[in-house]
Amino acid sequence: MAADARLIHWLLASDEPSVRLRVLTELLGRGPTDPEVLAATEALGTTGWGAEILTRQLPEGHWDSPGTTRRDLYTPKYIATNWKLIVLADLGLTRAHPQVARAAELFLAVEGAPDGELGGPDSEVCFTGNAVRALSRLGYGDDPRVASAIAWLLDAQKEDGGWHCFPSATGTLDGWEALAAFAALPRARWTDRLRRSVEAGAEFYLSRGLLHEGAEYAPWTRLHYPVHYYYDVLVGLGMLTELGYGADPRLGPALDLLESKRDSEGRWSAEASHPDLPVDEEYQVRTPHYPFVLEPAGRPSRWITLNALAVLRKAGRG
Repeated sequence: MAADARLIHWLLASDEPSVRLRVLTELLGRGPTDPEVLAATEALGTTGWGAEILTRQLPEGHWDSPGTTRRDLYTPKYIATNWKLIVLADLGLTRAHPQVARAAELFLAVEGAPDGELGGPDSEVCFTGNAVRALSRLGYGDDPRVASAIAWLLDAQKEDGGWHCFPSATGTLDGWEALAAFAALPRARWTDRLRRSVEAGAEFYLSRGLLHEGAEYAPWTRLHYPVHYYYDVLVGLGMLTELGYGADPRLGPALDLLESKRDSEGRWSAEASHPDLPVDEEYQVRTPHYPFVLEPAGRPSRWITLNALAVLRKAGRG
């Protein structure tokens, strides 16, 4: 069996329907009526990672907190409702699943209120961008509260084309969530202003080679999942190739770095779990937090391997 075929076989050997669905559609080009695609789609939320998350959902629709206030939906990091919805959206679940709809509509009701972070006065790039990306994937992209959050993200873009999750006159590579949110929106819903914002945001990342902003920052070179609101090279490559910049030569060194991380079987491992911060980092997570992973760090990861293969394919290296 050829190396590529062995790798696809390894991915498809997983009982995880989210992995199977993406392999079938993104790597093998199967259509929505393909029997295996239909079977994997039907299994989302009934088996695998998504089902395991949903079994722990509380009756009101939230996770791991005593109530349903804004703070309850966000903390404890990284297991409360905010974080679970991001992962469920990544795994391909949508509002078609009743439990997902219950959680998403609770989130929208709380954060879409006038004082919420979907365009309200407390909005900030990391949270609001993640919320737009997740809610769009979950099927709420046409909700007016999501539209309000998109407008806020457009207003928050810096003159240099980037974004920042903290007060700053300039953008930072760490402020990736707005551009990733725009990448998740159907192109038919892009306005002229949003298109210009994407072009400026993409140039911000491309001009920095996805990794170059002052001294080398080791966590950006390590691969993670979930990424939560942290940045790494695969995050950057994922959103830039999704936006159609896979052929830009300025991605070359970042793609080389990604390819260098393959093991002898062609797989990639999760290299760390978040929060992955140097001990001398000025920013530290000071609130109680509980790392959440789908696959353990230090071992071959089907999800990261799939993400990496999808990036390489879009960049013309697959």
